[in-house]
Amino acid sequence: MAPKKTPGSETQLNALLADKRLPSLIHAAICFLGVFSMISTGLFFFEISLHTIIFLALIWVTIQALWLGHTFIAIRDMMNQGISKALPAIYIFMLIGMIIASYMQSGTIASLLYFGIDLLNPMIFLPVGLVLCSFMSIATGTSWGTVGTVGVVLMGIGETMGIPLPIVAGMIISGATFGDKLSPISDTTNLAAMSADTHLYRHIHSMLYTTTPTFIIVLCLFILLGRQYTDNVLPSVHIEEIRLALANTYHLNPFITLLPLILMFGLSIKRYAPEVSMSMSILLAMLIAVFYQEKNGIAVLNTLWLNTDGTTGIENIDALLGRGGIYSMAWTLMLSIMALALGGILHHAGFLRVLLINIIVHVKRISTLIATTIAAGFASNIAMGEAYISIILNCQLFKDSYVEKGVDRAVLSRSVEEGATLTTALIPWTTTGTFYAATLGIATLEYAPYAFLNLLNPLVSIAMALLGFGLLQNKREKTN
Repeated sequence: MAPKKTPGSETQLNALLADKRLPSLIHAAICFLGVFSMISTGLFFFEISLHTIIFLALIWVTIQALWLGHTFIAIRDMMNQGISKALPAIYIFMLIGMIIASYMQSGTIASLLYFGIDLLNPMIFLPVGLVLCSFMSIATGTSWGTVGTVGVVLMGIGETMGIPLPIVAGMIISGATFGDKLSPISDTTNLAAMSADTHLYRHIHSMLYTTTPTFIIVLCLFILLGRQYTDNVLPSVHIEEIRLALANTYHLNPFITLLPLILMFGLSIKRYAPEVSMSMSILLAMLIAVFYQEKNGIAVLNTLWLNTDGTTGIENIDALLGRGGIYSMAWTLMLSIMALALGGILHHAGFLRVLLINIIVHVKRISTLIATTIAAGFASNIAMGEAYISIILNCQLFKDSYVEKGVDRAVLSRSVEEGATLTTALIPWTTTGTFYAATLGIATLEYAPYAFLNLLNPLVSIAMALLGFGLLQNKREKTN
């Protein structure tokens, strides 16, 4: 029996193919195959710089767009549009670099290390760190802010405990992603709800169906992993050595040094824009560095561009305290801009839309629709390097199909987040993947196997859809 085609999707496909400048399915597939081949062979076999690979991919995709009849000026405009949609993320890139540097100078990070290093032992470090990152991310609405602040501290503590850093990074990213995904002040959470035409809290309610069981599984996995490092407890002499070195270098009154973090936390809860809360936090941290830590004002200002190593005398602690600054984000920022330009061409020239819509017309089961939505989000991230664009595009492409099948749009927004928001951290050339790698000092492909929440949540969602759980039916629509 031939599969029943979705009328709305078929209409979309015909409308798209009526435009002579849109690629055929074969052309779109060849274009993507070329991009994937360049990235996979260049990165894994020849170890070519990722920036160079993306540059070559840009040339390849530009040639494909020229073949369709687009002028170079039009193609450049496509690139500009791809970059412009992610400008908020680029601003946050720079602010996070300054936050890390200012927190190092103000003694905020040093205080967290000083008071936290003897509160966690290796056996409970991973699960407690997971919960801590989750709460921080829910409260602030930003996984990037959580990774750039609490995450940096946890990496330092994990290193002193002898826990493999890719595991620590995976734990941090899992917790930060969980909180960001469920926070009502998260930009991606609001964007997904808005793009799918569903209420914000309906969207969050829908995500709880799949995210809650996944989080429990992930928590159990980190508890089991932590048991392997029970014997890694630092000698008390080593702990005291670190604490003494920090105390000799900084004034560590937590009521003062933690104020920048508290301010950012409070402004985020009050729903100020991330750029505002981060900027205010940076300014307060600089004032504390100058007037409380008694540092030179000019030197503190310069660290916002490029921080300098700490002076505790302990090598790994000094390296940690020397992180941050706008310059430290340059590798990540340049790669992100190039990847966004590539995504802009793939999106606006129609290569991605043609591939996705040719898949949608053959989808007839709700569980298959959900699995396809999640897979499309992952593919969009690979192609365009940015979750924001993936969320908007896939909500637009799949919205009619969910309505026709009588499925609540909150299931669409949930599935788009699970395909786009969650998987972006697992791809080395996305803005999120490059940011996490640069901030935590661990390559994306090294921490990815331990980012359990990001890996498992999409799979749990698909499994639940196959079993018929968590499918919120829209009673106003007739179910096929």
